[in-house]
Amino acid sequence: MPEVRIIAKNFMDMVASMPAMKLDKLYDNGFICEAILRSLPPLGKKYVLQMLHIDVQVTAKSMEEWVLPDGISKQKVAIDRLVQLRVFIETVDRKNEKSYKLNPTFQRSLQKLLVNGGTLPREPMPSNITVRLPGLEDLEAYALEQWECFLLQLISSNQVERPSNISSSLMKVFQRRLMSQRDREPPRLTESGFQFLLMDTNAQLWYIIREYISNSEARGVDAAELISFLLELSFHVIGEAYNINTLTDFQRNIIKDLADLGLVKLQQGRKESWFIPTKLATNLSVSLADSSSRKEGFVVVETNFRVYAYSTSKLHCEILRLFSRYATKHLLNVEYQLPNLIVGAITKESLYNAFENGITSDQIISFLQQNAHPRVAERIPSVPENVTDQIRLWESDLNRVEMTEAYYYDEFPSRDVFEAACDCAREWNGLLWEDSKKMHMVVKTEVHTHVRDYLRRQK
Repeated sequence: MPEVRIIAKNFMDMVASMPAMKLDKLYDNGFICEAILRSLPPLGKKYVLQMLHIDVQVTAKSMEEWVLPDGISKQKVAIDRLVQLRVFIETVDRKNEKSYKLNPTFQRSLQKLLVNGGTLPREPMPSNITVRLPGLEDLEAYALEQWECFLLQLISSNQVERPSNISSSLMKVFQRRLMSQRDREPPRLTESGFQFLLMDTNAQLWYIIREYISNSEARGVDAAELISFLLELSFHVIGEAYNINTLTDFQRNIIKDLADLGLVKLQQGRKESWFIPTKLATNLSVSLADSSSRKEGFVVVETNFRVYAYSTSKLHCEILRLFSRYATKHLLNVEYQLPNLIVGAITKESLYNAFENGITSDQIISFLQQNAHPRVAERIPSVPENVTDQIRLWESDLNRVEMTEAYYYDEFPSRDVFEAACDCAREWNGLLWEDSKKMHMVVKTEVHTHVRDYLRRQK
């Protein structure tokens, strides 16, 4: 997946940032504890299960004996994660030695879940009540269609045939970091927005859910209750129907937004109504890396820079517009329009426009490789080398000159003062240029105050 700066957190990072009281409230639910356990690194899972029935503190030195010497670094990562999530309670004694103990609430809930088993607040509805439930393939197609409809509404509402029912105020929350608008100009994607579109579906889902939770307080929704319901939803079975009457009023309002995002499908029977979880919902409790399974690609790139995208998706069309120039006849003349096919070309001008909007060459190449059509995906490389090399060269053309804010110094009273000032700038790693004959020099802005103060002291 491309390196994307806007994804700084995943779901469990949000859980870790919650206050201790709200975390303990979450840990009253055994399914939340299991979701946390799933997200931990391997050593973290081992330590939780190893200390599940230990009621006393274990010193850090004792835990170091549980791993081989070359595993100390992995152990530190695992323990840091456990402390962040308040699964481990850390204490420091007078000798500054650390000890760890499982969070009693987490420990009690996980013990109960593993020993007695757990039951969700609702069970699947019997088949004699529900009729015409979609198959797994139909459900996955529905989820993808809903998600693409939402994304199109997010970035280009005039491209949407069936607008999302998500409220305009909530849509503005999602658009806040992805879109910008100047006076009397239509909204346009920001650098983060361009990067967002090049991510895979699961990474996009993490970002949207994170924003949804982050802004829940402004809508009068308890973030802890929202997270609890989302994680609980991830334990439901894909394709099974669950009665909406088993939901609280709060959960019924949330489920409508989740249906617009494609996480669930809502259906109405003669007497009952129900929701059906999709794969997007069940992916919420696993890590981003685990959920990013490869999907079938649709793009073929030729050595002559022609791009053939076998897709009917308007979202794919919008994404390809970011860095390719479409054949005019394909868009305007139906006579040359082929079924399920988008024809385009990667050009220097189209890539310059992409680079100016914050998209990097590596992100473009990664997108083309990840979405390569099955006929070319097995080739090495799946995108011709002359195309990838040229994309990188075109990007380097824009980066020949690097702009650095600096201060220019001249008119030194003597050579000794000039050389001393140069030495001062070097010590702070801020000397950009010097001319020893004319006694001129240029220093970085961040070291200007240090050099200036040094010269004042010389006077």
